[in-house]
Amino acid sequence: MNFPVKICDNYSLVERNTLGLPSTARYYAEANTVAELQSALAFAREKQLPVIPLGGGSNVVLGDFLDALVVHVNLKGKTVLSRDQDCVRVRAEAGENWHEFVLWSLDNQAYGLENLSLIPGNVGAAPIQNIGAYGVELTDSFVSLEAMNLESGQVEYFDRQSCRFGYRDSVFKREKRDQYIIVAVTLDLDATLKPNLGYGQLGDLLAKRMGDQAPSAVDISRAVCDIRREKLPDPSEVGNAGSFFKNPEVSPSEMDRLKQEYPNIVAYPLGQNWKLAAGWLIDQAGLKGEREGCVGTYQKQALVLVNHGGATGRDVLSFSRQVQQKVNEKFGVQLEREPRLYMDDDEIPL
Repeated sequence: MNFPVKICDNYSLVERNTLGLPSTARYYAEANTVAELQSALAFAREKQLPVIPLGGGSNVVLGDFLDALVVHVNLKGKTVLSRDQDCVRVRAEAGENWHEFVLWSLDNQAYGLENLSLIPGNVGAAPIQNIGAYGVELTDSFVSLEAMNLESGQVEYFDRQSCRFGYRDSVFKREKRDQYIIVAVTLDLDATLKPNLGYGQLGDLLAKRMGDQAPSAVDISRAVCDIRREKLPDPSEVGNAGSFFKNPEVSPSEMDRLKQEYPNIVAYPLGQNWKLAAGWLIDQAGLKGEREGCVGTYQKQALVLVNHGGATGRDVLSFSRQVQQKVNEKFGVQLEREPRLYMDDDEIPL
């Protein structure tokens, strides 16, 4: 059977993941159109291979060899679908770089994503983990997405309710895991700026810069970028996958216990419960800037694991488990990894 998409075998993925891990895919395809994506999936079905979608490669930990078809989703396109005095509806295809999409939205006087500036990765990955930063989450503006069913090759539609968004979570990390590849996302953005400056560091920086003058969306975006650059490493210089652990959620009684033992613990209310700052926990466990072999925590932000050069996926996994263990021993709190693992140990819970 002929497939109208180029299929490569034994393809190196070292340039396709921001941790810079050496990894080889048994088969690899780059899908630039929906038809090419359907063709790649047909190839995988014929070969009875699992499919691993790969966008910007910023939220994955890859094993040495992936016995699968790795599909680089490279669908491009950004469109203003409609505009009225209150709302601007926009659509972006999955292969668009997220930060460039944010800047494009601001250029088109569509507001609401400025706090999500400089988040690594592509648009297609954004709904999977409901990306969020500085008081804003994707779900705040989300309307719907289009996703291709891996089994049928057909495109299906999901609204906000069917995506079942949570904190760094969606149905695509649970019930629909490994069943779909997202191809496009539709958002409703604001036609006039409604600044969200509740995050302390962001509000403080803008107050220092702007004084009594109201910040523009571009001002907010630039401030977010400066904060992120100050504490997060550039993947082009230091291999990393961004924040490696989720901020854990604890019950009120658990929070009371922690507060008694650690009066300065950093935490935020989350409905009935509390959200702890994972970076603070790791720092207080004495792990900020620590290193074992080629892997360590970033010296400016303990929440980030970095590849100092020469690390493998198993090195990263091993070090992450040590971080989890030490935080659990000190605080009685279990950290959950944020990046998706693609290796033999994928389902091991630690």
